Amino acid sequence: MEWIFSLNEILGTAISFWKEVKDRKVVAFHGPMGSGKTTFIHALCDVKKVRDVVSSPTFSLINEYSFEEKGKELKIYHIDLYRLRSETEAFDAGIEDCLYSGHICLVEWPEKALSLLPEDTLHVYLEAVNADKRRLYIKYK
Repeated sequence: MEWIFSLNEILGTAISFWKEVKDRKVVAFHGPMGSGKTTFIHALCDVKKVRDVVSSPTFSLINEYSFEEKGKELKIYHIDLYRLRSETEAFDAGIEDCLYSGHICLVEWPEKALSLLPEDTLHVYLEAVNADKRRLYIKYK
């Protein structure tokens, strides 16, 4: 599946994305710096009507957001592994607890700790087409 979108189309793309991924819990976002990973994750949280302030967890590693769906209180873990130097640091930070919690996990820079990701992780790739457009695509196993 692939989407090419501009910033003013990002919410529609996020809605379509959630429909495509269905019940996947862990989504790994790959892409170079500035490709729009955090911006797209913000849009995904907007679609879920997250009640918390959505921001980059670059320094905290993990941000936890709450939302309600079908009368249930649910969580999204927004994980940014950019600053990690090793998988051991990810393990020590408790990343696995989030990844295997049963809650949605949106992971930026997953290549920093690939062996910790569940086998059914959905890998998503973002890249700049030009200054205004982004390409997002999913690689299924």
